[in-house]
Amino acid sequence: MIRILDGRDRETQDIIYDLNRPSQLEYTDERRIVCNILEDIKNAGDEALLEYTNKFEGTQFKDINEIVVSKAEMEKAYDLISPKLLKTMELSAKNIRNYHKKQLQNSWVTFEKDGVMLGQRITPLAKVGVYVPGGRASYPSSVLMNVIPAKVASVKDITMVTPPSADGQIDPAILVAASLAGVDKVYKIGGAQAIGALSYGTDTIKKVDKIVGPGNIYVTLAKKEVFGFVDIDMIAGPSEILIIADETANPSFIAADLLSQAEHDPMASSLLVTDSCKLAKEVKVELCSQMEVLSTKKTIEASLSDYGCIIVVDNIVKAADVANSIAPEHLEIMTSYPNEHLNLIENAGAIFIGSYSPEPVGDYMAGPNHVLPTSGTAKFYSPLGVDDFIKKSSIVRYTKDALFKTYEDIALFARAEGFEAHARSVEVRFD
Repeated sequence: MIRILDGRDRETQDIIYDLNRPSQLEYTDERRIVCNILEDIKNAGDEALLEYTNKFEGTQFKDINEIVVSKAEMEKAYDLISPKLLKTMELSAKNIRNYHKKQLQNSWVTFEKDGVMLGQRITPLAKVGVYVPGGRASYPSSVLMNVIPAKVASVKDITMVTPPSADGQIDPAILVAASLAGVDKVYKIGGAQAIGALSYGTDTIKKVDKIVGPGNIYVTLAKKEVFGFVDIDMIAGPSEILIIADETANPSFIAADLLSQAEHDPMASSLLVTDSCKLAKEVKVELCSQMEVLSTKKTIEASLSDYGCIIVVDNIVKAADVANSIAPEHLEIMTSYPNEHLNLIENAGAIFIGSYSPEPVGDYMAGPNHVLPTSGTAKFYSPLGVDDFIKKSSIVRYTKDALFKTYEDIALFARAEGFEAHARSVEVRFD
């Protein structure tokens, strides 16, 4: 069960050291497997893709065309989900779209002295691949969160890959989400082989410029391997939540929110940092009580025992310092003055303020993206957004008069770096 760690009168780094923080990338054997799969896809294309799909997904596809989701399958999916779920997904998509539209940037130019024009041009990526977990799992919310920002950015070609069940089917909710979000093509493939297909291209699947979306360790390692050949969103680790709370917080709410992350994965990390010993004990009791009725109890127990912790500190300022050092994926603030304590936070993927902003609101309905940096990378990474699907080009135009005023400085700078041809490039215009 979850432990209580006394962090009072201790340095933040000492507290962090006592936490068992998981690493997602220390997998030598798995990396070897992934590299072999990627090499096979690169060399054998569709043949290897079909072979690996049947091997790992348990399918019995005879022809590569069977991995293609047809228009008829997409349309039929609407009849296989409840009208209520469809309405909920439409509302979620609307909120996600409206939020991400506010992130749009515009190209711009400025005009300086002597006719100099400087600017920046914004253009969308041409082709994006979206990986969506499938098989036994179904995450239509991941479809919406990964695809909609790309559509808002005006990406014209979006390919989605998702592993099928053994009978070769895709969960209809996934297909409906793909339709609502605006996916152009859907393929029934998953794992490292899907990442390879998107990265290198095959006769059936076009190479993309960027791959986004979560997956298991094989997908994560595959994305890491192909980075540079294509772009990727981020290297994602196990899910995380950290809650900062004081004595005014409701222990039942806190326990429920910690459990909501612990059920993701045995390696998920659920942390509470509080200045109240009383609250710490009450939350531990609530965790034991609430998990008893959950179908995911086995996963939760493993997560809380290995990677969960309740940390008692001296005050909320110290709690914020611990949170900033951990840089969690999800951060909730349940204190008397959460808006004020928000100003103490520097590193977090998403911040949820107050007792009525539980993390699942962000997962499904609020609008901000739920694809977030994990494993401390919130110190330098941001949530997935429109910026991930655009590129920027600098614009420079000098007139003859403008270049004349500065060409000698440019030549001097170039020669200081040992580049004679650079210097001559500007001087030749005034010889």
